[in-house]
Amino acid sequence: MTATPLRVEQSVPQTAMRLREIVFGAARAAAVRAVARLGVADALDDTPATAERLAADVGAEPQSLRRLLRALSCDGIFTETPDGRFAHTEMSRLLRDDAPNSLRYIALWCTEPWTWQAWPLLDEAVRTGSHVFHGLHGKDFFHYLHDDAGESARIFDKAMTASSRQSAADVAELLDLSGVEHVADIGGGQGHVLASLLEKHPEVRGTLLDLPKVVAGADPRLREGGALAARTALVAGDARREIPVDADLYIIKNILEWDDESTRRTLRNVVAAARPGARVVVIENLVDDSLSMRFTTAMDLLLLLNVGGRKHTRESLLNRMAEAGLEVDTIQPVNPYLHAFHATVAGGTT
Repeated sequence: MTATPLRVEQSVPQTAMRLREIVFGAARAAAVRAVARLGVADALDDTPATAERLAADVGAEPQSLRRLLRALSCDGIFTETPDGRFAHTEMSRLLRDDAPNSLRYIALWCTEPWTWQAWPLLDEAVRTGSHVFHGLHGKDFFHYLHDDAGESARIFDKAMTASSRQSAADVAELLDLSGVEHVADIGGGQGHVLASLLEKHPEVRGTLLDLPKVVAGADPRLREGGALAARTALVAGDARREIPVDADLYIIKNILEWDDESTRRTLRNVVAAARPGARVVVIENLVDDSLSMRFTTAMDLLLLLNVGGRKHTRESLLNRMAEAGLEVDTIQPVNPYLHAFHATVAGGTT
């Protein structure tokens, strides 16, 4: 008599399995951080490679690296071939430094050491409605970043540069500059959006306004000697205090996410500076109308933790713009993460 192999029927409760995966989300984020820091995506080319070969390239222990890659492959970051080698996927290629839209530094920024200290205090932030950062480090977020966490600050700069460059092309493609002679990028960081617009529209002049240290490091295309410098003015200032720029079009991208009063002051200052009928385009992540809700709502919680800020809903941003004297006529998606609110100035002052 031949024995029949025992087969155990298992019914996996999908809801419980999904919750287990979610509560282990920190392991997934840590795995992405580890593989990005090791540089595995750069070490792997178009030919599948063994964990042993990759470990030798990046200076890792082979079995531990195999375990890391196997965990990541469960989410489509790398894939394991039938013969036990590892190959790239669309997602793993985004962790390469030379990828056109690389997310390596964004992945590192979102998993910096201070984030692991802050996330366990989310319940405290929710109870108080305020950030927890000062309680952790004795100073506010940006002072801590530049005084005590130099490497994290460098990661932040690289992540923001990568993110801005990637969205700049989308913004330049979206915006119609018909009738615009002068565009002002308010709080525009290094000015990647402005540079992309000026390259596309050679008849347009531009102004970049941001804090002194920020404009000092503006995109080389905009600075003295750069290809766009003759058509660019770099203005050092704080949009929350004053906007000394008279333009046909004002762009405000991802700077209205601090406290509500800062948002109100910035929008009022734009209206005070502008002529009646001037165009204003506000570009922000939304937490209630986005193809990337998991991403934008996570960013919203991180803002609560580190600076007490928030991402907007469609209604909250419309309300703030209306309060300032802006008349919104169109809302357009820029990409899966951003929306553009097109408005005109109802009056020169409020």
